[in-house]
Amino acid sequence: MSTPETQTRARIDRLLHAADWKVQDRAEINLAAALGVAVREVPMSLGTCDYLLFIDGKAAGTIEAKKEGVTLSGVSEQSAKYLAPPAHTPCWASPLPCHFESTGHETWFRDRRDPDARSRPLFAFPTPKALRRSLQQRKLLRARLRAMPPLAADGAHARPLRACQIHAIQNLEASLAKNDPRALIQLATGAGKTFTACCFSYRLLRHAKARRILFLVDRNNLGDQTLREYQSFPLPHSGRLFSSTYNVQHLRSNHIDPDAKVVISTIQRLYALLCGDTLSTEDEETSAFERRPQDEDAPPPLEYNPAVPIDTFDFIVTDECHRSIYGKWRQVLEYFDAFIIGLTATPSSHTLGFFNQNLVAEYPYERSVADGVNVGHEIYRIRTRVTEEGGTIDAGFALPMRDRRTRQIRYEQIQDDWEYAPGDLDRSVVNPNQIRTILQTYKERVFEDLFPERSGEWLPKTLVFAKDDNHAEEIVAHAREIFAAGDEFAKKITYRVTGDDPKSLINAFRTEPQPRIAVTVDMVATGTDIRPVEVLIFMRDVKSEIYYEQMKGRGVRTLPATDLKAVTPDAAAKTRFILIDAVGVSESHKSAGQPLERKRSVSFAKLLEQIAMGRRDEDALSSLADRLAALNHKLDNAERDRISQAAGGKSLPDLANGLLDAIDPDKREEAEALAAARQEKPLASKQKEKISRALVDDACRPFDKPPLRKLLVALKQKTDIIIDETTPDAVTGAGFDKTQAARTVADFKTFIEDNRDQLTALQILYNRPYGRRHLTYEAIRQLIDTLTERRPRLTIANLWQAYQRLDAAKVRGAPTENQLTEIVSLVRFALGHIDVLEPFAKIVEQRFNLWIGREKKAGREYDEEKTAWLRAIAEAVAANIEIAPDDFQEIPSLSERGGIVRARRVLGKGFEKTLLPDLQKALVA
Repeated sequence: MSTPETQTRARIDRLLHAADWKVQDRAEINLAAALGVAVREVPMSLGTCDYLLFIDGKAAGTIEAKKEGVTLSGVSEQSAKYLAPPAHTPCWASPLPCHFESTGHETWFRDRRDPDARSRPLFAFPTPKALRRSLQQRKLLRARLRAMPPLAADGAHARPLRACQIHAIQNLEASLAKNDPRALIQLATGAGKTFTACCFSYRLLRHAKARRILFLVDRNNLGDQTLREYQSFPLPHSGRLFSSTYNVQHLRSNHIDPDAKVVISTIQRLYALLCGDTLSTEDEETSAFERRPQDEDAPPPLEYNPAVPIDTFDFIVTDECHRSIYGKWRQVLEYFDAFIIGLTATPSSHTLGFFNQNLVAEYPYERSVADGVNVGHEIYRIRTRVTEEGGTIDAGFALPMRDRRTRQIRYEQIQDDWEYAPGDLDRSVVNPNQIRTILQTYKERVFEDLFPERSGEWLPKTLVFAKDDNHAEEIVAHAREIFAAGDEFAKKITYRVTGDDPKSLINAFRTEPQPRIAVTVDMVATGTDIRPVEVLIFMRDVKSEIYYEQMKGRGVRTLPATDLKAVTPDAAAKTRFILIDAVGVSESHKSAGQPLERKRSVSFAKLLEQIAMGRRDEDALSSLADRLAALNHKLDNAERDRISQAAGGKSLPDLANGLLDAIDPDKREEAEALAAARQEKPLASKQKEKISRALVDDACRPFDKPPLRKLLVALKQKTDIIIDETTPDAVTGAGFDKTQAARTVADFKTFIEDNRDQLTALQILYNRPYGRRHLTYEAIRQLIDTLTERRPRLTIANLWQAYQRLDAAKVRGAPTENQLTEIVSLVRFALGHIDVLEPFAKIVEQRFNLWIGREKKAGREYDEEKTAWLRAIAEAVAANIEIAPDDFQEIPSLSERGGIVRARRVLGKGFEKTLLPDLQKALVA
C-alpha cells in the first residue's frame, strides 16, 4: 500500500536517477556500479539515514526524506545527527560534508564546509560529477568569495572606473561574501552597467574561480552589444582583452560551449535550451518591455534536464530584463544553483522584491547628471488639434483603407459621419496631416527654439518612437518629404525592416552622419547605446513608468565632443537632450506595473487553439467571448457572413453569447431544473457536473473546426487602417514644458529655506550682515557641495534654464560653465533681492564701473595701467568671490601681470589693506 513516505521515496528516487545517481537498497549495495551511488536506509552513528551518498566509493553526504508538505528549514538539524557513517566506511571527510533534505517536490542543501554554512533550496540534486568536483576543492566558492582581494589590488584599468562603479563592485562583493543569494545594482543609463559587469565578472573568474557566468539580456540585439563589451574589455592585470583570456559565448543554439566562461543569452533562449525546444531568432527580438500581458503566455513548468545540470552556472547576471523575468520566467533563474545579480537603471517594487530588497548600490539618473556622467533633459511639448481632440470624417467621401498586413489600399465610401478619438490615431486611423504637422513644427522650431546656436545645416540626431510598424512607416515617409531629403536621411529601425539589416542601421545611426532621423517601435527603446542622439520625439504614449524611463535613457548618454562632431559637425558638445512630447506622454498617468502573480491571458490565436484542445476554464471562455464581441465591431457585413457560414449559421454575437451562457450560473440552474423535471427527482452532483460540462462543450464545439479558427485569426489580423486625408490639423501650442521648470525652482527655494540657518553662504545672502562677515570661496563651495548632495538635479545650468523657461524677460545671458559664483546670482534672484537674473560676472562688471565712477567723483583718478589691474582684480573676484594677497601668485590673470610685487608697485604698497577690501566690498556686497 502506498503511503506518503513511500511516495516521497519514489519522487526522490526519480530525481536521483535524473541527476545520474545509481539508487540501491543496502542489501544490494555495489559502490562500483556508478560514480555516484545513493544507498537507502543506512545505519549511522545516531540513527538510520534515508539515503547515504557515495562518490567514487567514498561516503559524501546524506539525504533526509520528508513527506510532502513538511517545511524543510528546520530539518537540517536532524540531518546533522547523521555525521558519522558505519565504522570502516571510507569518507571524503569526517564529519560528512553534504546534507540534503527533500520531499521530492522541494529540496534543500547544506555543505558544512561553507563558512557560516546554511541550507539553500535547489531545483534538483547535483550530479555526482558536480559533487565530486566540489569535494576535490580545498576551498569552496563561498569561502573563496570571502577571500577576494581588494579591487585596487587588480591594478589600474585602461579605462578608469567611475566612483559609482567602484562602489557597486565593492558592495556586490561584500554581499556575496555574506552569502546573500541575490543582489541588485542600480546604475543610471549611461553610467556603465555592462562595463561594471565585465569588471566584476573578471574578478569572479580570476579570484573566486567561478566556473561559468550567465549574462541574461532583454533581447538578442542587446546580446550582440554585450558581447562586444566583453570582447573589448581590457584586463587590468595584463592589458589583454577579456575574450583572449576567457571564452565568451553569445548563445544562439541549444548548445553551451563547455569552455565558455561567460554565456550571453535571452531568457527565451535559455528556457528553450532547458526544454530541448528549438527557437527562432525572431522570438528573441521583441523587448519584453513592449509586450502586453494579454499577448504573453506563462511558460509551462520546467522539468529537470540532465543535459543542463543545476551547477552549469555559478552566477547569473540579469541586465535590464523586463519584470516578467522575476515573475513568469523566474523558474528559469531558480533552476540553477547560482547567485543572481541584477543590473538596472530603473528598479521597480517587483524587482526589489525579487532581490530581497538587497540593493547593494544606488546611482540614480539625477546623480549621474550632477557628476557629468549623463546629460540632463528638457521637455518640449507640441500640441495639435487632432492629437488632442481626434477628428471627424464627413459622410460621402471615398476613404482609402490600408490592410494592416499587406499594406494594400482599397477605397470605400462611408455612409455616415465617422468620428475618431485621439487614442484611435495611428492604430485604426492614420491622419497624415497630423504626422506632417508635428514634423513640420519640429523642422521650424529645432534651430529657433531648441538649438539656436547651431548652423542649421545638420539636424541633430533624432530618434522617434512610433506606435507600431505601420505608424513608423508613415513617419519615415513624411519625414523625408518635410525635410526635402533622400531615403538615407530617415530610416525605420524595427524588426520588420526590409532590404536593410537592422543592426547595420543602428550602427550607421550611431557612427555615421546619415541617417539623421531613426524611427523605431521598440528595437531601440531599451538598452541600445546610441550616444549621439540629442532629440527624442514621442509620437506614442507609454503607460509604464519603467518603460518610459528606459526610453528616455536613449538620450542621456554623454560622448566626447570629437565623436559628436564626427556625426553632427556643427555641434560643439552634447550638454543635454530634448524630449519632444507630441502626444502627452510626459503628462499621462504611469503605472509601476501589475503584481507579479496574477492570471495572464493569451493571444487570440493561441486561445482559440487551447479551446480546440480542450481548455474549458471560465477565464478562457469569458476572454474568448469578449474578444469575439470586440472583433465583431471591426468587421463589415461581408466578413460577418463569412464567419456565419464557417460557424454553421452562427454569428459572432451568437458564438460569444453561447460561451457566456455556458459559464452563467443562472443558465446552468435552468438546465439542471429542466433535467430534474424530466426525471422527476433531484439531480445528483455527478449529473450536475455532466450538464455543466455539456453546456461548455456545446458552446466550444464550433471552435473545433479549423476553417473557422483560421478565418477568425485572419480577419483579426486583417483589420484595416483608415487613412483620414480630409481632417486638417494645426498646432495649438509648442514650447518647453514649464511644469518641470516650476518644480525645479520650487525645489531650489525649499532647499534655501531648509538650509538658511545651517550654511554660512545662505546666512550671509539672507541677512547680508556684511559688517561682521563676508562671502568666501569656502562658503560658496560648501553651499554647492550641499546642494549637489541633497538635490543632485539642481545644477547651476538646470536652475538657470528653469528660470529662463518660466520668465525669459527676467533672465539675461547664460552662466559661465564651472564657475561656482553663479550660485550667488541664483540665490539672490530666488530671494527677490535682485529683479533680473544675470551672470555673476556681469553684475561684478556693473558694480566695478559704478565704483570707478564714485572714485572719480571723490577725486581719485586711476591711469590706464592701474585701471587694467583693478579690472583684472574684479574679474578674479567674479570667479572666486574673494581675493587675498596670496592669490596674486596663484590666479593666472594676475600672476601673468607680475603678481603681488607688480601690483604693489602699480597700486601702492598698502593697497591690499585699504583699496582691495573696499573694492571687494563694493563688488560682492
